[in-house]
Amino acid sequence: MDDLKYGTRDKRGNYSPNQPAGTAPVFIWPPKPLEFLKWVPSYFFPYNALFFLSALAWWHWVIPPVETMQHLALGWVSKLFAVNAVAVFLWYFAFEVQLYIRRAQGNRFKYNGKFPSETPSDVFWFKSQNLDNMLRAFLSGVPIWTGTQVIVLWAFANGYAPWLTFAANPIYLGLLCLVVPVIHEFHFFCVHRLIHTPFLYKWVHSVHHNSINPSPWSSLSMHPVEHLLYFAATFYHLIIPSNPIIAMYQLHYAGFGAVPGHVGFDKVELTENTAVDSHAYIHYLHHKYFEVNYGDGLIPIDKWLGTFHDGSKQADEQMKARYLAKKARANAQRAAKTPAK
Repeated sequence: MDDLKYGTRDKRGNYSPNQPAGTAPVFIWPPKPLEFLKWVPSYFFPYNALFFLSALAWWHWVIPPVETMQHLALGWVSKLFAVNAVAVFLWYFAFEVQLYIRRAQGNRFKYNGKFPSETPSDVFWFKSQNLDNMLRAFLSGVPIWTGTQVIVLWAFANGYAPWLTFAANPIYLGLLCLVVPVIHEFHFFCVHRLIHTPFLYKWVHSVHHNSINPSPWSSLSMHPVEHLLYFAATFYHLIIPSNPIIAMYQLHYAGFGAVPGHVGFDKVELTENTAVDSHAYIHYLHHKYFEVNYGDGLIPIDKWLGTFHDGSKQADEQMKARYLAKKARANAQRAAKTPAK
C-alpha cells in the first residue's frame, strides 16, 4: 500500500497520519449519534472480540474445575503459567516476525522511520531493545499476569467474590462485558498518571519509557511494580458482581491488548490492498512526548485535563506552552525557597 495516501513522512523518515488522533465519540456532549454508530464496529472488531473469545477458550480448555481451584497447587498454577507464556510468545512474536524481523511492509505506516535493532543503547540489557523487552515480559510480566489470574480464580472458587452466572443474569453480565474496556481505560489512566510522578517515574515507569521507539515486545516491558499495578484492573471483578470469564476477559484485554498500542505502525497490512488500523497513534505520541496522552482515548480524560495531544502542530504549541508554564512554576517555587542575601 502507498502510505503517503494516508499520511506524510518528514525528513527523518518518521510517519504521521493525515487524520489527527481522536477520542471515541462516547463520553461527549452534545452526543454525536452518527459518529457513534460509525465507530461501534471498531469497538468490537478485531481486538475486543478476539480477547473475549480468548477468555472463553481459556475457561473451557485451560482453567481447571472449580474444586481444583479452591486449593493452590503447583500443578494447575504451573499449567496456567505455561499456557500464558506460550500464548504471549505466539501473539507478540506474530507481530514481531511480520513487522520487525521479516519487515514485510518495510517502514510503510511506521511512526518512527528507524527500527529498534538499528539503534543499540546502553539503557537496555545487552544493548538490545528487543531482547531487553522480551526478557522483561517473560521474567516479570507473565509471572505477575499468571499470579493475578490465580488469585482471581481462587477467590471466585472459594466464594470470596460475587459470582453471577450468565444463565441467571444475561443482561447485566452482557453489559459488564461491554464496559470491560472502559474499566481498563479508567484504571490505566489512574495508574499511568500515578507512575508519572517524579519518584515512581524514576524508579519504576522509566523502564517502560526506555522504549522511545516502541515495538511489540515493548508492550510488557515494565518494572515489576508497574506490572502489578497494570494487571490489578482484574481485581475490580472481585468487588463488583461479576463472572470469572469476564475477569479473564479483563486480564486478556490488558495483556494481549497492550500489543496494538505498541506495534509502532499506524496500519498493519494484511494484503497488498488491505490493512487493519492499529489505533496506536495516541499511545505512540505518549512514548514520544512523555507527558501527554496518559489514556488511550476511549474516555477523553486527557482532553478534560488538558494533556491530550493529537499529533498536530497546534497540539505541539499547546504542549510547549504547558511545559513553559510548568517550568515557570518550578522556578518560582525554587526562588521562594532561596533565602535572600
